[in-house]
This record gives sequence, structure tokens and C-alpha cells, in this order.
Amino acid sequence: MLIGFLLKAHQKIHVASSIEMPTPIMSLSRNAKRRIVFTADLVVLLASLMLAFVLRYGTPGWSGALSKSWPLLVVMAVSGAVLFLLVRLPQVKLRAFENRALLRLGGVAMALAICAMVTSYLLDLPTPRSVPLIFAALFFMMATGVRLLMIQLLQIKANKEGREQTRVAIYGAGAAGVQLAAALRQSHEARPFIFLDDNPNLQGLVIGGVPVYRPSLLPKLIARHKITRVLLAMPSAPRERQEELIASILAYGVEVQILPSFIDLMSNKGLNAQLTPVSPFQLLGRSKVDLDTPEIAKAYAGRVVMVTGAGGSIGSELCRQLVVCRPACIVLFERGEFALYSIDRTLRPLAEDAGIPVVSRLGSVTDPARVEAVVNQEGVEIILHAAAYKHVPLVEENELEGARNNVLGTKIVADAAQKAGVERFILVSTDKAVRPTNIMGATKRLAEMVVQDLQTRSPCTKFAMVRFGNVLGSSGSVLPLFQKQIETGGPVTVTHPEVTRFFMTIPEAARLVLLAGAYAKGGDVFVLDMGQPQKILDIAKKMIELSGRRVKDAATGQGDIAIEITGLRPGEKLYEELLLDDNSLTKTPHPKILCAQESVLGQHAVSSMLEEIETSIKKGDAARLRRLMGIYVEGYKIGLQQTVSLPSLPVSNGVAAS
Repeated sequence: MLIGFLLKAHQKIHVASSIEMPTPIMSLSRNAKRRIVFTADLVVLLASLMLAFVLRYGTPGWSGALSKSWPLLVVMAVSGAVLFLLVRLPQVKLRAFENRALLRLGGVAMALAICAMVTSYLLDLPTPRSVPLIFAALFFMMATGVRLLMIQLLQIKANKEGREQTRVAIYGAGAAGVQLAAALRQSHEARPFIFLDDNPNLQGLVIGGVPVYRPSLLPKLIARHKITRVLLAMPSAPRERQEELIASILAYGVEVQILPSFIDLMSNKGLNAQLTPVSPFQLLGRSKVDLDTPEIAKAYAGRVVMVTGAGGSIGSELCRQLVVCRPACIVLFERGEFALYSIDRTLRPLAEDAGIPVVSRLGSVTDPARVEAVVNQEGVEIILHAAAYKHVPLVEENELEGARNNVLGTKIVADAAQKAGVERFILVSTDKAVRPTNIMGATKRLAEMVVQDLQTRSPCTKFAMVRFGNVLGSSGSVLPLFQKQIETGGPVTVTHPEVTRFFMTIPEAARLVLLAGAYAKGGDVFVLDMGQPQKILDIAKKMIELSGRRVKDAATGQGDIAIEITGLRPGEKLYEELLLDDNSLTKTPHPKILCAQESVLGQHAVSSMLEEIETSIKKGDAARLRRLMGIYVEGYKIGLQQTVSLPSLPVSNGVAAS
């Protein structure tokens, strides 16, 4: 019953078409295949009967005895054919050949032995009484051997197809995991390569041809077997334990699916919600951008690369992709202890296999002494600055800390890079920095200004920036939020029916940063051509449909998941932009990556702006900070009247100048 459920679920969760065996046998109809098995069994029957005479006599005289018992061959051939059809022996599927099939085959062998005895007695044939018993044993062994040989041939074929199949690891080698592996072995779309289990008594065993390993080996096993999906077959495990495992496995860059509990299976719940994850690529509304270029490897090979915010969504993906570039060392810089532990645990096995040292350093980008010490001690040559507060509603309510981390933190890391003579400094920015209506976007625009200003007086270090659209799958993006809302039955919340956003995937975002580092000339702003922006409402509808549910119609009440419009949040825009001036665009060696040279604030203006930010933070004056942003950031508007005297700066086109 469980296998039936799993097979149905398995058919739903795979979108890749199965690759059929191109051999003439596998292209035959089911009836033709059954006739082949039926004929093979008849041949085995006659061969085993003749061999029984050979073994009984052990001398050349067996042929004479057999010639006198020729009616036995005829009767057994006819009786065997009838018996095979009665017990439906040719209809037993080879891939499902197990204990019950063996018992059926054994029963047929015993019935044939009795038939041979009765025939010899009734026809008064000179057949020794031991021949029927030897015949039955030989028939059972030879028929079983023929089937095992066929299964082996199918397995060889499956191994060849393994390059096209989804390569699966099953976490849990208990009853549920074993049944899941048996079900998957009958599928063309997926193949179980390994079991993982915490039980040391199971580790090292081979269950159904699949070896069992300890979970700590998962990173190496993923690389060795090219595993792309891990199935969690622990339906009785507590939800907290499952969530812990999911978080740790996702860090390895593979997809995770949960086997529903028996209660969920019986109630027909859990299959769609838990076994049908939505891939970010299904929501892009465009084809993936191929960002694999030789320039990336050349730019980072043999360099010491430091990634700030290494434990975040973008930072961790940057670290994983850097391994392929063969840098001299990867320095992980992160303020969150658990985030640093997670990326270190994920990255270190991959880096060790590639012979790349990994250095993990706790610290905040707002601590100048710590940043400078790490950069100097590790001999950093390239800095990828991904550390930032990015959640719009949170930064909107904590504007002083947002400015401290995003603006002053960027200044501190950039100053350390310039002072140490770092080769390249790449700032990870956002499309929300262009004419922002929220504090988060404004702080990122101010950070860009800091970097642009430093470039004007930096003879050694090349400073550049990368502006992202919304990164699907990152923490705080709509993908995990909508998935959780769908799993709980909805409603899915959308702020406004007309809100649009540019979207990219985490791998695309990380690759864009690495390419920016390779192409950087100084002061550049890199953006990815992401096609047309997507409506968030359309994304919500598509996710509901891809999850196997229907959008609930507000008028009729028909459907599964409702979509609720909640209204724009403070600081949220209906649409985002990537550039302040579209006319500033220039081409790069990659056709999908564009570069812009934007206007720069003078050193005096940037210095005054930074002093005001520090003053606002020291005094805890959020209103002062907001008024400051209204002056320096084009597009940012404040609703309060200015009551604090700020430096008198000439303003042109909404941007303060020195």
C-alpha cells in the first residue's frame, strides 16, 4: 500500500521525462514480453527435466532411459504450459521479483514434480522416482536464475540511464526508507544511490543494493555521486528533528523532500504539500542566464578571497561557487555564530577535497579593529562584501541600526581594503537602492556613494557594485514565505495586486558578483538583464498551482488556497528600478551583464554625510537620519518637517553635490 502511494507521489514530483530503454526488447508490448518469459520457462522446464536424467544416471545410459520416457517430456511440456498460465507466472513483474514471487515459483516447481510422478505412474514409464525431485529442484533454480539474469540486465541498463535520472539519497534506512528505495527502483525518473542513517548498527550495511553511510559523510557523497535530492524517510521523527535535518541538508545545495507519515498517507494529506517543492527556476518567467565564463576562474584563482556576511543566503552561495575557482584561501567573515558554523560545516569538506584552506572569523563589519586585523592577518586580496541588513520592514523600524550596519559597515570594510591595498572590493547592493522609498534601500544607496567616492582616490583597489533584483529562495524572499503559507493551507498574502519585481536565483546572484569582480575597472555598477519584471500576484498563483493546489475563487469559494491582499507596507514601492540613468549603460564581455557609470558625490559631501549619520546614531535621533536621507538620496522622501540644521549643500536633480 505504501509503495503504491509512493509511486503515485513519485510520478507527480518529477517533471523530467523518463528515458525509455532503446533496446528492441524494452520497446516490445507487454504481451510480447510475457510471451518471451513464458517461452523461457518452457525451455527451462524441458532442459531441467533432461538434466535430471543426466544427474540421476551419471553415465551415458541416461539417453536410453530418457528415450523410453519421451511421453513424460510431452506431458510435462503441456502440463507446465497450462500451470504457468493458471498461476500467471509470466505476469510477475521482474522489477518486483521478491519473496512472494519466489514462493509462487517454488509452488510451481513442487506441482511439476507431483505431475511428473503421477504421469510416470499412470503411463508405467521406467522413470526413477528420484528424477521428479531432481527435476523440481533444477527447475526452481534455473527459473530463478533466468529471472535474476534479466533483472541484472535491467540494472545495467538503469546504471547507464543513471546519468539522466535524478540521483537520490535517502535519509533513514528503516522500514519507510527501505520501502521508498524499493519503490524508486521501479521508476525511470529517480534512482537511490545511498542511505544515510544515524544508527551505527546500520552504517556499513548494504540494503537492497544500496549502501548505508553515516550522515557526516553527506557533503563528500553529494560530490561523489552527484546527488541532487535528499528524501527524508523518517515519518515518525519529531517535527523539530525534521526541521533541523532539513536546514542542515539544504546548506549543501541540494533539494530536500519529506516522506509523509502513515497518518498523512491514509488521510491523503502531505503528498502535494511535502513532496512537491517549487523550484525557483519555475518562477523566473524567463530562461536561466548562463554566467559560466573563463574570466571568473582567472580572476579568483590563487587569490585570498574574503566574504563578509558569509553565512547569509548570498554569502554562503558565493563561498560554494568560489571553491570551483580554486582560490588560495577563502576567508569567511560573519557576525552570527550559528550562521558561521553552518557555512563552515558545509564548505570545509568541499574545500578540503579541492585542497583549498578555509578560515572562519567571527566579527562585525562595524568593528574597524576586527575588520582591519582579519584583512591584514590573512593577506586578503579580494573582498566580496555581502554583509547587510536587507529586510525592508525590519530596517524601516530600526533605521539607526540599518544605517550603522549598511553604511558605516561598508565604509569600514572599504577603508580596510584600501589601506591594505586589496586588489578588488565588490559591494553587493540591491535594486531598492535606486530612488528608494524605504530606509533599507536608502542605506544601500548611501553605501554605494561611499564606495564610489573611495574609487576616486584609490590607485590600487578597484571598487565596484552589483545591483540585484529580488533573489528567489533567499531568506525573506517570497518563495519560502509563500511555500510556508501554502503548506499551512493559506491564505497567501500579497501586498498589492500590481506590485512587480525583477527576479533572479541565488546561483545567478552569486555568479553575478563573481563576474563583477572579474570585469571591475573601478566605480562600476553591474546589473543583470533579467527580462521583464514579474507580478508578485502572478508568482503567488503560479506557486499555488505548482504545489498541486488551486487558487480559491473569492466569488464562488471554489479552490484550495486563498490569496489575500494586505496593502503596501511602509516604504514599499509598486515597482523597482535597476539604474538611476538608463542612458549610462555600457556593454561588458557578457551579453546579459550591463555596466553603468553613475554620477558621484564629492569627498566633502560624503564626509559630511557620514558625520551626520554618526551623529544621528550617537544621539539616537531617527528623525535626523531620515531627513539626512531626504537630502542625499534621490527619490527618498520624508513626511516630517525638518527641524534640525544640516550642512548647507547645493542640490542638483535631487542629489547633493560637493
